[in-house]
Amino acid sequence: MYISNLFQPFEVEYKELNECPLALHRNTFFELIYIIRGEGVQHVNDNSFLYSGDHLFLVTPQSRHHFEVKTTTTFLVVKFNDIYLRAQQSQDLYSNLNDWIRNIEYIFQHNTHRPGCILHQVQDKPLVKAITDGIIRELLGEHPFRQEVIQQLVNTLITIVARNVSAHIAAGAEPSAAVSQEIIHYIHQHIYHPEKLKAEQLAAHFHISQNYISEYFKKHTGENLLQFITNYKLRLVETRLQYSALRISEIAYELGFTDESHLNRTFKKYKGMTPSAFRKSRP
Repeated sequence: MYISNLFQPFEVEYKELNECPLALHRNTFFELIYIIRGEGVQHVNDNSFLYSGDHLFLVTPQSRHHFEVKTTTTFLVVKFNDIYLRAQQSQDLYSNLNDWIRNIEYIFQHNTHRPGCILHQVQDKPLVKAITDGIIRELLGEHPFRQEVIQQLVNTLITIVARNVSAHIAAGAEPSAAVSQEIIHYIHQHIYHPEKLKAEQLAAHFHISQNYISEYFKKHTGENLLQFITNYKLRLVETRLQYSALRISEIAYELGFTDESHLNRTFKKYKGMTPSAFRKSRP
């Protein structure tokens, strides 16, 4: 199967097509696809969805997908990768950009959503249309600061998509599991701060007995609390290994491992290979 790569942090394409230029394929990056006009079918993994104007699709890395064009379709396609998201971080300790990036990263890691239009909140549809109109206007024009404006509009679009994915995840949660969902969100939000993920800190934050919180979490999620935190960290490690040029020691420091050796031991225990071997095995 053909694998499509992205050789720059983000890319925007505006095109009108009578057929999909690529057969079933995989990307190594995220792709937002907005339908301006036209009709057809989106195929993702083993699911299909009829598309028409004003639909917005999110295609995550490694998903098998292609479009079956029924009538001439105009697409706006935004491609970006983890490197692009991380490049938006601020060096200012008081900036909220770093929290924004980490929240976005958490949401985009939830790549199990079913195919179809990602816009679950009706009020966001006219906003997305205005943003995509702005991107197209900048793409086709020769305005000053054109690239900078496009980047800001792309960031806003990504944020709106994240909001819709997050709302959809929350809407699917069982009422009885509401607190466990809050715990999951808290873990994702503070994964870079290990001291905030200790059982006593979690128990105090959620007003649950320290002796009971792990049992409560397992009851509602089927997974041990410590195991969940470790698995999520390792998912982030895999993303860094596959889509960034960060050294393993840098990844270990960022995600709160004691050192590179600690990360190597943990990764091999759960993944059956070292981080270096995993990176070499990726396409």
